[in-house]
Amino acid sequence: MISVDHLGKQYRQVKRVEGRFSSIRTLFSRASITRTAVDDVSFAIERGEAVGYIGPNGAGKSTTIKMLTGILVPTSGEIDVLGVTPHENRRRNASRIGVVFGQRSQLWWDLPVTESFDLHRHMYEIPPDRYRQTRALCTELLGLGDLLQNPVRQLSLGQRMRCELAMALLHEPEILFLDEPTIGLDIEAKDRIRDFLRTINRERETTIILTTHDLADIEEICPRIIVINHGRLVYDGTIQAIKAQLGGQRSVTIEFADDPGDVALPQAKLLRDEGRRKTFAVERSVESTLALLSGIAERYPVQDVSFAEPAIEDVIRRLYGGFDEIPPQTDEMDRWSRGRVVTQ
Repeated sequence: MISVDHLGKQYRQVKRVEGRFSSIRTLFSRASITRTAVDDVSFAIERGEAVGYIGPNGAGKSTTIKMLTGILVPTSGEIDVLGVTPHENRRRNASRIGVVFGQRSQLWWDLPVTESFDLHRHMYEIPPDRYRQTRALCTELLGLGDLLQNPVRQLSLGQRMRCELAMALLHEPEILFLDEPTIGLDIEAKDRIRDFLRTINRERETTIILTTHDLADIEEICPRIIVINHGRLVYDGTIQAIKAQLGGQRSVTIEFADDPGDVALPQAKLLRDEGRRKTFAVERSVESTLALLSGIAERYPVQDVSFAEPAIEDVIRRLYGGFDEIPPQTDEMDRWSRGRVVTQ
């Protein structure tokens, strides 16, 4: 469905001259510098996948999305989206994809939402029956019933984003590109949008490519992530795989019937001591955490034990921080189920 092969994007910027009369001197000196935004990136996305495309600020996420949608022309490499090259077939590509940018609106500011939807129907030449069915589905799932007659300028940010999502899906695109769709939203609005995206991905097999700094969005929606840093791909695989590779430690919380005082858990570090409740950090490399706990249960009255995997924020932060700690990749590792960390 989407194939990206050795994709690159460079920008040329005129080098400014410092000092007196710099603006005049710049007219006669057109020296330039080249900045690489995307550097030799390759990946493939199949129909019905939900993929998080993440990285730090300036990593090249938005540039990649703009090339996939046909807004920008690549400097090098090849892109195939639904059988076409996006920048060479912009109209055909646009008719089969949906795009939501959190900082930009497709809705008409002074018109009621329903009129923006109707304009969208005419622009995409959507058959009336299909339009009514899709609009009814989006209205129900996103709770838009009370919003359709309101001018867009009167909507809150959360209400507007729900309407933006509905509008992007009215022509039933096969691929939905999302750039920070939940930025600035409250918890309730985020939950509603996440539920909606999971539903259309599961029931309609709409392929989703999501870029966001809210990693909770990624965990809720996308089983697979692609991570870029300084324009280069550094990881492509599942969230579970990156946690296994870079997760470091899991936490184990033990609740005792009575406060046992100091408790030593072999191969574990005490994080919090709350009397009857104690939390330890255990390396993921330890073969059996349950085996470590068996001796504790024999010596003390244990009421409850809970485990917590490392937070995705901590894992991605570690990935951003450098590549020295990344374990070597084994040849037999399956690329999609186990993940692939790319060292530079």
